[in-house]
Amino acid sequence: MQNFSELRRNLVSGEWVVIATGRAKRPQEFAEQPKKRTHQPKIKCPFEKEHPEALAVYNKNKLGRRSWSVQVVRNKFPTFTRPSFLENGVKNIDNPEKIGGSCPSAQQLGPYQWLDGIGHHEVIISRDHKRNIAQMSVEDIELVVRAMQDRYLGAAKDDCVKYVSIFQNHGKTAGASISHPHFQLIAIPVIPPDVNRSLHGSQKYYEEHQKCVHCVMLEYSYANRQRVVYENEHFLAETPFASKTAFEIRIFPKVHSPHFETIDSAKRLALADCLQKTLAKIWHGLKDPDYNLFLHTAPVRGNHHYQNYHWHLEILPKTATWAGFEIGTGIEISTITPEAAADFLRSI
Repeated sequence: MQNFSELRRNLVSGEWVVIATGRAKRPQEFAEQPKKRTHQPKIKCPFEKEHPEALAVYNKNKLGRRSWSVQVVRNKFPTFTRPSFLENGVKNIDNPEKIGGSCPSAQQLGPYQWLDGIGHHEVIISRDHKRNIAQMSVEDIELVVRAMQDRYLGAAKDDCVKYVSIFQNHGKTAGASISHPHFQLIAIPVIPPDVNRSLHGSQKYYEEHQKCVHCVMLEYSYANRQRVVYENEHFLAETPFASKTAFEIRIFPKVHSPHFETIDSAKRLALADCLQKTLAKIWHGLKDPDYNLFLHTAPVRGNHHYQNYHWHLEILPKTATWAGFEIGTGIEISTITPEAAADFLRSI
């Protein structure tokens, strides 16, 4: 009997993906030999040292700045800069003052528009030179999450910022130029197109069904269980029904919330637990693949417009390379069903 591939439609964006069951792989086939990751020598690593100019320092043992656990610095080669910001407004997250300076406006160049790249680009650095999230303690990860939340709130004080992106690139094929584990935060004066599609899809679904689309998907996952990878009291990790890549995972708060930055201390710890358990399963099961991890949350302005959105984290292991079909059509191909991927990861 012929084994047909499946086209699956993303409930939020409306985009199609291909689950190529006709040439499906077993989960174990995605696990390469353990990678011999190369790390810059500590003496040459720019993230290893203490940074006197650090924007924020976090210490789980409260033993002073020199024994830092997490520190935040400006990116030495920023994609976006903010030359006119108020220094104290960035450094002190408790400072209620807004960040000053003029905001960019769109300029016309013939039929085209352009905008000055005003924003912020920061690096959130964990202390250990080699240990990634999958190998860290939940308490250490909670400090990273706290830094992400604090710096998000700091960047949101800038009236020019419309969206704050937080992400991690793990491994060279995922775009990491420095091996020392770190996250990046980039605050920009526009809402990114991928986020816009997610916002518009969520709003459209709500207008048609009077329900949050992500809450509906979570309700189905609670009942069906086939794509659940891990869950705790506050968060659930699952492989999406229309996974863009093999072993793609999304982590959702179980209670509806548009804004990541509003989580309390209990949810920070629960998110750290869910993130550690999920990445540890990927690390062990797929032999430490490269991956991209990023946050999708509601924009920092116009809160009343985004109450139907549901923030989440997305993890995309680098299990395949885009070829002509993917590039030419925008339709991505996965060679394992999300259900089989989740079943394999649950067993780890």
